[in-house]
Amino acid sequence: MSDAYAAAGVNIAAATRAKELMSAAVRSTHGPAVLAGMGAFGGCFDLGAAGVGHQPVLVASTDGVGTKTLVAAALGRYDTVGQDLVNHCVNDILVQGARPLFFLDYVAAAKLDVEQVAAIVGGVATACRAAGCALLGGETAEMPDVYAPGAFDLAGTIVGIVEREHMLPRPDVAPGDAVLALPSSGLHTNGYSLARRIAARSGYDARPAMLEGRSVGEALLAVHRCYLAEVAALRAAVPLKALAHITGGGVFDNLPRALPPGLGATIERAAWDIPPICAYLVAEGGLAEREAYQTFNMGLGMLAIVPAEAASAALAAVPAARRVGVITAEPGVRLV
Repeated sequence: MSDAYAAAGVNIAAATRAKELMSAAVRSTHGPAVLAGMGAFGGCFDLGAAGVGHQPVLVASTDGVGTKTLVAAALGRYDTVGQDLVNHCVNDILVQGARPLFFLDYVAAAKLDVEQVAAIVGGVATACRAAGCALLGGETAEMPDVYAPGAFDLAGTIVGIVEREHMLPRPDVAPGDAVLALPSSGLHTNGYSLARRIAARSGYDARPAMLEGRSVGEALLAVHRCYLAEVAALRAAVPLKALAHITGGGVFDNLPRALPPGLGATIERAAWDIPPICAYLVAEGGLAEREAYQTFNMGLGMLAIVPAEAASAALAAVPAARRVGVITAEPGVRLV
């Protein structure tokens, strides 16, 4: 039966070997709260051991890394996309004020390459360890006829926790509040369908002058930043009112999600540095401003809203942050 299954395109032995290679990395993320993890039919996590409070709220998010997987496959580098996945998901629940508890990943391909899968999950484990998040389990699937040869898919689910009284956004966001930006490392995990089309003109090995010595491929694979430490520093220093993770849809679509109805923001384009890879893609692709800022993050990895009088203290707590705008009484986001 196993020979017939292998002939149909599914290699159970390869899946088993992949799990063996990734097991040490997965278990390195476990603490006393993990009661059952890799190998169990379902992961088990002890909330009591995680030190939850009296009104805990679980916050969950599922996401993927999109067609950034195609860049990784083209360059034969698989150790970064797992980090991208975890960091993206951590940032999404940070927006609600939550800290991560555990993560589950999903890797699928037409044919499993055990070394490739081990590198991907190793990256997931690296980011989980850095975030203090248990990699509780996941799924590795071999699906011939669904995925093209050489392609793979990567997705994950994160669960975090926050005290109800500390949830974000707060209801007191108001006109005049300051908008701060935490810088991105590049495209993060959004806009790759367009970025790949533009990059195809020169190729991933090209080293345009504006990329300062990096190849296009290297710049496109820059790891999605995790803002867990910066957000913790902000919350310890000032009354943090809201956060917006600038992902698909850019600043135009994501910042309004953090605002009460009727409010908007003015963002000053000269207030931060645009990553070279973003500037390159905009110039090479001849993109209009609206399209660029709605497709790419343009350097705005995470936006934080604080009272105007607390902006200086916030910038002192997180020196990499930049004051980039102000909340207004008019809906929508305006670039000036």
